[in-house]
Amino acid sequence: MTSSLSLNVTDTHVLDVDPLIDDPRTRIVVCCGSGGVGKTTTAAALGLRAAERGRKVVVLTIDPARRLAQSMGIDSLDNTPRRVKGIDDTAGGELHAMMLDMKRTFDEIVEAHADGQRAEAILGNPFYQSLSAGFAGTQEYMAMEKLGQLRAQDEWDLIVVDTPPSRSALDFLDAPKRLGSFLDGKLIRVLMAPAKVGGRAGMKFLNVGMSMMTGALGKLLGGQLLRDVQTFVAAMDTMFGGFRTRADATYKLLQAPGTAFLVVAAPERDALREAAYFVERLAAEDMPLAGLVLNRVHGSGAAQLSAERALAAAENLDERGIVDQGGGNVELRTSPEAGSPAPARDTPDEHAQTPDKTPHNAPATTPAPDSQATGTPAGATTDDAPADHATTDRTATDRTATDQLTAGLLRLHAERMQLLAREQRTRDRFAALHPEVAVTEVGALPGDVHDLAGLRSIGDRLAAGTDPAGAA
Repeated sequence: MTSSLSLNVTDTHVLDVDPLIDDPRTRIVVCCGSGGVGKTTTAAALGLRAAERGRKVVVLTIDPARRLAQSMGIDSLDNTPRRVKGIDDTAGGELHAMMLDMKRTFDEIVEAHADGQRAEAILGNPFYQSLSAGFAGTQEYMAMEKLGQLRAQDEWDLIVVDTPPSRSALDFLDAPKRLGSFLDGKLIRVLMAPAKVGGRAGMKFLNVGMSMMTGALGKLLGGQLLRDVQTFVAAMDTMFGGFRTRADATYKLLQAPGTAFLVVAAPERDALREAAYFVERLAAEDMPLAGLVLNRVHGSGAAQLSAERALAAAENLDERGIVDQGGGNVELRTSPEAGSPAPARDTPDEHAQTPDKTPHNAPATTPAPDSQATGTPAGATTDDAPADHATTDRTATDRTATDQLTAGLLRLHAERMQLLAREQRTRDRFAALHPEVAVTEVGALPGDVHDLAGLRSIGDRLAAGTDPAGAA
């Protein structure tokens, strides 16, 4: 039944994204979810739609694949917002886009909160360079730092954030706490102790009171790395409190009424399980959830034909093709060995009843009765039976090929209907757990989105609610 292939809108709230992005009180939209579910495309499509409806928008992406830049016609994105050309700006909106440069953002923090000499020492420190380039959680933390910077500038009235492609969607929310735990950890306190004591006293304290600890760390990290870490910690000491303060401020910004979270997921078990975890976490942290974007939903224009009926029809066509009924039956009807009558011919008595006016020595020119009956010219041979067999064989071959093609299409349709049924079960499971969450479905496209037209199409589908019937 058709109703089993789409969400029951009476039981599930439908998310309407247009009122969300049109509301001037909405200042931040965060697209979050597990990796590979289309967060980047969703964020870009929302940004484009909001800009073409009159908002001044900046889209912050953390996608290293640079698909956002390509789809917006920009050669490359960096840590500075770039204006996107080619949008419909008749409503007065603007669209800017940028891609987070994690290391550059970290460098900007150091340059902004340390004097010139100390900043130079930090930026040149090998441990800092490793930390800023790839420390676990740094990317998520820097995304929140950049979000705080953009919001503080107050240059855009809507910021759309594409969260990092993390293993877990929760990494984005956990990053500030993880970094805070790292900065407050025992290792950092141990390494900060000499700097806090200061000068020779500090060195004496380090050499006498912590010789066993530093000896163990030296073996674990290596002597040079340990010295780099100690130098880094000494230089960063005054900045650690600033990291925690900004992280807390950004966290509160995410809880503010002007922020809206959109959880993006695919209609697959793992993705929706991750989405459910995120929904529960947002509720626990008192963060405003706008709804769920269910991406790449499949549909069918022939939902009335069930998978079972399609498979049964395909099997019937296969069984009919086992015997070539068309050609076989014709051949049986025209075969003398099978008892079928041969083509009718005149009897000798019928010739006797007809006066023979032809001289005995003249060539026989009277057409044979078969020729008269079929219109064959006199003296011609009758090859009708072989021609009929060839035509019948071709017809049977064409019919067999058509049956095989039809059976194949029916099986493809059955596979599509089975896929739709699996997707529906996962959606129903999520809806049963979280009936309060508004949902919008985005039908799957036949290809990748690579330009503004494709992003507009995604935006239209986002605003359409739940109607994947025409999806590819």
